[in-house]
Amino acid sequence: MKKLLLTIATMAIIATGCQNSKETNTLTSGIDTNNFDTTARLQDDFYQYACGGWMKNHPLDAEHSRYGAFDVLAENAQKDLRDIIETVSKGNNPEGSIAEKIAMFYNIGMDSIRLQEQGAAPLMPYLEKINSMKTNEDVWNALLEMHRRGGFALFATFGESDPDEANMNIAWTYQSGLGLGDRDYYLTDEGNNVNIRKGYVALMAKEFGMTGFDKMSGIEAEKLAQMVMDFETRLAKAQNTRLENRNPMATFNRFTVEEASAAMPNIDWANYFETMGILDGMKSFNIAQPKYMKEVNNVLSDTDVDVFKAYFAWNAINGAASYLSDDFVETSFDFYGRLLSGREQNRPRWKRVTANVDGAMGEALGQLYVEKYFPAEAKARMETLVQNLITALGQRIDMAEWMTEATKANAHEKLGTILVKIGYPDKWRDYSGLEIKDDSYFANVMRSNEFDMAYMFSKINKPVDRDEWGMTPQTVNAYYNPTTNEICFPAAILQPPFFNMNADEAANYGAIGVVIGHELTHGYDDQGRQYDKDGNLNDWWTEQDAENFDKNKQTLIEAFNNCIAVDDPELGLIHGNGELTLGENIADNGGLHVSYLAMHNAMAKGQVNKEMMDGFTPEQRFFLAYAAVWASNINNKAALQLTQMDVHSLGRNRVNVALPQVTEFIEAFGIKEGDGMWLEPEKRVVLW
Repeated sequence: MKKLLLTIATMAIIATGCQNSKETNTLTSGIDTNNFDTTARLQDDFYQYACGGWMKNHPLDAEHSRYGAFDVLAENAQKDLRDIIETVSKGNNPEGSIAEKIAMFYNIGMDSIRLQEQGAAPLMPYLEKINSMKTNEDVWNALLEMHRRGGFALFATFGESDPDEANMNIAWTYQSGLGLGDRDYYLTDEGNNVNIRKGYVALMAKEFGMTGFDKMSGIEAEKLAQMVMDFETRLAKAQNTRLENRNPMATFNRFTVEEASAAMPNIDWANYFETMGILDGMKSFNIAQPKYMKEVNNVLSDTDVDVFKAYFAWNAINGAASYLSDDFVETSFDFYGRLLSGREQNRPRWKRVTANVDGAMGEALGQLYVEKYFPAEAKARMETLVQNLITALGQRIDMAEWMTEATKANAHEKLGTILVKIGYPDKWRDYSGLEIKDDSYFANVMRSNEFDMAYMFSKINKPVDRDEWGMTPQTVNAYYNPTTNEICFPAAILQPPFFNMNADEAANYGAIGVVIGHELTHGYDDQGRQYDKDGNLNDWWTEQDAENFDKNKQTLIEAFNNCIAVDDPELGLIHGNGELTLGENIADNGGLHVSYLAMHNAMAKGQVNKEMMDGFTPEQRFFLAYAAVWASNINNKAALQLTQMDVHSLGRNRVNVALPQVTEFIEAFGIKEGDGMWLEPEKRVVLW
């Protein structure tokens, strides 16, 4: 539920930012011409020209519905984790040690014979307890138990900064409880949604039968499935759209326990927060979607217990399927993998188990990962480059003709207080309270979930720990968090293959430089700009500046609304969603402008080779390197799924729609009116 973390979704690697002019003469261009498709005319389709060769050389296999240049890095990191885990597993580990916990969790997950023998047995006590419900009080107690284990039926609760006092954590409730993940799957017929709904009902009916819950409850599996579908559709109708949830002001609705109890009397808020261990010291909490929670209040009083039995049982089954015998794993994958995203084959067991061990003990693995794979010099070099980008963003703020001096001053103040996190945290999480046993894979997952929920709840009503990280060091990603005004670059993204120590800086500024600029710009996108330097939700803009910003952002919205995401005979013609992806598109636009300026600053110091390399100017190498970050193949089902649910535009559009907005790109490649990559100057968006 880290909903406030704004990410790049893929990364590159660092540049030194400190090479002298002599050294630049011995460096390579950093551009791999094998990635090119020279049959494409770059002035018409820059993405195909810059990435077509890579795409040809990396076709989708049965395991992937999308595979990009950054996925190579992610899979390398996962292989590194497997090596660490398997090394730990072979050792003679002290009882109760973190090494023993890692080894036991991994080994029991890899024990396919035991998994097949156990079948659904580890899940059955939960289903029997659900089936024993008879009253509304039983329903409420079952809901409390599920929430303590992180099974967010009906709604979710988590700790997040107080929007008025960002240095304090408060409880947030958030809409949840849909097995399909998003309301639009239930309510629209666009794309593949009709088939997805049919497949979802079939999945539920099959797994109700596989567990025997139909016989246990005395209700046919098909009827149970339809009961859940009807119930979740009711919930979906009351939920906010993803677009509505992008508005920080709309999702901040402070309540005291007494006020919430008066507005939603069927939800025993005091009992709920007391059970979660967070009532003591609670002054108020945030209900992100009050309209939805009022519907939850209604369903708790007017819904038959049998419906809750079916709904809670399905939540339990669906959450457990990946950790049971292979028939459950395959049945779940057949829907969520094949039908929903177009993957033909599930990931190998070792990848799935490694990911789950990582999810359970991420910082413990991260500590081992950093010791083995993170070079000490990388952190210092990254710090230098980040400072170069911060300087360039400050210059871009001064250059913004649409912004008044008063707002510029506030923007500089925010930039001057940004917290930079690189590599790994200074202190590591304690896992001594996590219990791992040699009983079942599913039981260990449940204990891990409960441990994580207790850890998260323990931080509510207490000061924010600004030293805490929102990602583990082995995560191939980065983020900006507006409530702490921080940017974070985990260790796993600070290594090859995305950075060549022998590459000229122009390419590095086009890759990791734009990534850094992207994260910095998130502090000033349509969401981030609503938070001040201290992370409080606070309007620090003049009215005129806000109007100018909105005018510019609307141009960007229209550009991405008009681009094609999917063109498929069965799925239809689907365009991008410029409003849903606005924050990420602003961050790309800003990242390109900021890093391009930083490159020219470095060029003036002799740190970038001004000459042609491999036939390209430094400006051209910059944009070619940027495009290479987004090289990927994706099938139409996955593209449709991402367009509906993801706040990031597809890779092709992050190149072919984003770059024409940048005048420096137009000039670097001599794009002219009539070319496919041409965009009229008045339609080019320059915010930062």
